[in-house]
Amino acid sequence: MSAPVSVLRDPLITGGKTYHQITEDLIGPTEKAPNAAWIVAFIVSAATLAFGLFCLAYTVYVGIGTWNLNKTIGWGWDITNFVWWIGIGHAGTLISAILLLFRQKWRTGVNRAAEAMTIFAVMCAGLFPVFHMGRIWLAFFIMPYPNTRGPLWVNFNSPLLWDVFAISTYFTVSLLFWYTGLVPDFATVRDRAKGFRKKIYTALSFGWTGKAKHWQRWESLSLLLAGIATPLVLSVHTIVSFDFATSVIPGWHTTIFPPYFVAGAIFSGFAMVLTLMLITRKILGLEDYITVNHIESMNKVILLTGTIVGVAYLTELFISWYSQYPYEQFAFFNRATGVYWWSYFGMMTCNVLSPQIFWVKKFRRNIFITFLMSIFVNIGMWFERFVIIATTLARDYLPSSWSYYKPTWVEIGIFIGTLGLFFTLYLLFTRVAPVVAVAEVKSILKTAGDQYIGPDARNKQTAAEAAH
Repeated sequence: MSAPVSVLRDPLITGGKTYHQITEDLIGPTEKAPNAAWIVAFIVSAATLAFGLFCLAYTVYVGIGTWNLNKTIGWGWDITNFVWWIGIGHAGTLISAILLLFRQKWRTGVNRAAEAMTIFAVMCAGLFPVFHMGRIWLAFFIMPYPNTRGPLWVNFNSPLLWDVFAISTYFTVSLLFWYTGLVPDFATVRDRAKGFRKKIYTALSFGWTGKAKHWQRWESLSLLLAGIATPLVLSVHTIVSFDFATSVIPGWHTTIFPPYFVAGAIFSGFAMVLTLMLITRKILGLEDYITVNHIESMNKVILLTGTIVGVAYLTELFISWYSQYPYEQFAFFNRATGVYWWSYFGMMTCNVLSPQIFWVKKFRRNIFITFLMSIFVNIGMWFERFVIIATTLARDYLPSSWSYYKPTWVEIGIFIGTLGLFFTLYLLFTRVAPVVAVAEVKSILKTAGDQYIGPDARNKQTAAEAAH
């Protein structure tokens, strides 16, 4: 006997769910008062954001001298955190664009939050190079446009300018892609809202009515933006790696950096998505939509990219040995045995060794181990960026210019502040939009027994639910 037509099932969604139940589960959190866990998290995030804003204001008022940069180490926590945040923002575009083009259904449980994470991470990343300039009110100098400043013009040969183009393009396309996916869900919220809230969502939904023409254009635009965003996954962090690879400094001047940076960005981005989604599914009760199957699929990606990153580390060591170039050899020897040895071994442990636990299926499907590993991976990827920047600059060609870098409380405060900004924006996002894409979840559902629900059956189903 076939299952009742009112029960919808999909391998990625646990339990039978009707369309109405899905709407209630996913739209409900935006309509109800926040629970105690959300309020506590928001207070902590807002407090750290306030402290970060104070540190930024103090930096602008006093100057970059509040940071512990010196004549040898001109890049410290600021550029380390910049590259780290850009890497975290990569997974959103990968999940949204590439997995959409390959028709991977498991993306539907995590793509919305991943896309939001991309937007917020890029916003956090953009703060660091701007404030690193010292005179933030002159930040518009980095944009190439016709001006009256005579010979003062941007250097198109500089990879730092390439960063401006790449990151601004990445942010724009990611924002459009994120908002496009939200439009049908905003319309659903609009139809349930009342008063002033209804007016806001009416404006946000752009008059969406769910007509066939609307869906056709929505799908076409989603695929078009996915096609544009896909090369950005490769190009953005490749260009970020050019900040180092186009120099002549030992330890940086290597052609492996572009693919190595891209794999590391996807690696850290998926880890941050897991951190957020595991917390979100618990606080908002979304275990039926962000399932263990989703978590296992993402852990497989982390295992793959973590292994690629490990191969890149070993390749760097081999190249430095095989080159017989003494400065290159010293750069890598110093990373492992010098004053920053702790960061190198922290990087190797968190990024190379710890993900190998996911070869075991039981661990890939374990929620606690997954959460713990996601934290380890992001710590390890931060160590990686610190190792690349600080350890390389700390030992220059001349021993007389050797130095040691450690951050001041201002630098630490700014980094903590960006974490506060990231989580504050994410928590606000969970209050105004569904964390899981409602329309996309419904689009992949099938009836138990792979039966098609036609208009007549759906009308009967609706009538039965109303009577129930």
